[in-house]
Order: sequence, then structure tokens, then C-alpha cells
Amino acid sequence: MGFIIGLTGGIGSGKTSVADLFQELGIGIIDTDHLAHELIRPGGSAIQAIRIAFGDHFILEDGSLNRVTMRELVFFDEVARHKLEAILHPLIYQESRRRLPLIQSSYGILVVPLLLETEDYPELINRVLVVDCPESLQISRTMQRSKLKEQEVRAVMAAQCSRDERLALADDVIINDSDNQHLRQQVRMLHQKYLALVDKHSF
Repeated sequence: MGFIIGLTGGIGSGKTSVADLFQELGIGIIDTDHLAHELIRPGGSAIQAIRIAFGDHFILEDGSLNRVTMRELVFFDEVARHKLEAILHPLIYQESRRRLPLIQSSYGILVVPLLLETEDYPELINRVLVVDCPESLQISRTMQRSKLKEQEVRAVMAAQCSRDERLALADDVIINDSDNQHLRQQVRMLHQKYLALVDKHSF
């Protein structure tokens, strides 16, 4: 399957920005958030299971998931959140596993927001890269990007690993608390490190 970096971080930490910078360097990216969106679009393979589990009112007329209604439910209902995850997570994992061998670059990056909260993904990756920033930045970025209320952002954060837990499990860390140039420099340094590791181990 090659040398695969598992990229993770809390909500609003900047995982997508980091993944985009690696992609600019020619690295193949598989983002499980993108896979999830494929599953819940019109005709997506998770739609029927969601309809059965939650009811027709969670499906829009075009056949896609009503993300606003579902988000309001799962943010404050842990049982509902686990029910949705039980539908989506196995499908996302299976599709990730299918696509990883198709990566053509020297190494690949698998972006998984809940990488450290689940048991399956560690077997697919060689190293854990955590994108880190202060929690206050996570909250402000997410509120600005997603138009969520602070209470909603904190509910998402509470369902994820704590910042300290993520950092303790990281092989590599990118600090995203400054400008894009600083972020780009860190990505380029890690890129060189990963290329050296690939050469050393002949993945």
C-alpha cells in the first residue's frame, strides 16, 4: 500500500489547508470528509440506510442528506450520533482502503478527523501527523467558516480527542497558529522528511 501518513487534528485546526499544501507538492490525498460527502449526496450509498434509521424527513427532495437537520440532531444527541457513525464510518473506511493503493506519489496522505478516536485506521498508516492550534483558534475559525454557534463547536470538540491526547499520539506536528507562509514552510520540511523515510525503507 506504500508509505501513508495519517493526517488528523481537531475541528478548525486547518487539516484541509495542510492537505492542500501537500497536494501542491504532488502528494496524493484521500480525505475521508470528501468520501463522507460522496456517501450522502443524491444516490449516495449511505442514503437508504440513513432513511431507514432516521426517517424520510432527514432526506431532501433531491435525495441527499438534510445536513442541517441531521447536524442539529447529532450535536446534542449522542445516541443519534453513534447511530449515524455506525452507518458512515464502515463505508468511509472501506472506500479509503480501496483508494489507498491507487496513490501514485512517493507517499500518500489519508486525512481522517477521527483518526485517533477509531480503531481501524491505524493499520492503514505508517505515521500520524497532527495539525495543532490553540482551542480558541479552533472555535473562532469554525464559527467563521461554518456559521456554527460556540456551543455547537464545543459539542464537536467534546466528541473528539483532547488536544493533549492528540499531541501525545503524534509522530509529527504542524503548528497552525500563524500565517500561510509559516504553514507552507512546515509542510515543505515534513515533505522532505517523508521522502527520506520512503527512500530509507523502500516503500
